[in-house]
Amino acid sequence: QVQLVESGGGLVQAGGSLRLSCTASGNIFSIYTMGWYRQAPGKKRELVATITSVGSTNYADSVKGRFTISRDNAKNTVYLQMNSLKSEDTRIYYCNAEVRLRSAGLYNAWGQGTQVTVSS
Repeated sequence: QVQLVESGGGLVQAGGSLRLSCTASGNIFSIYTMGWYRQAPGKKRELVATITSVGSTNYADSVKGRFTISRDNAKNTVYLQMNSLKSEDTRIYYCNAEVRLRSAGLYNAWGQGTQVTVSS
């Protein structure tokens, strides 16, 4: 139906920056909210940030002031700029999109995840 492909994860020192990207493709008519979530081993997946189709954003308290979410609707792409990274930001980061399908109906898509590791 819909595929989300993430990129940009990796290893960075504490205080450094990374930029994640996620592009959606497939049976897409339009995309409503896009977002980033993250998960540590043995823990629940948690919200990082979301952005609506008109640019309204929402952030977890733990990343406010350090992370910025943005999107390019023409490219079906969402970005997460992560600055001032901390060791506790080490997680697998997942992209999410709420999609209205060309074939009608709604679909909640997830990416495969990208590892972010922050060394102290």
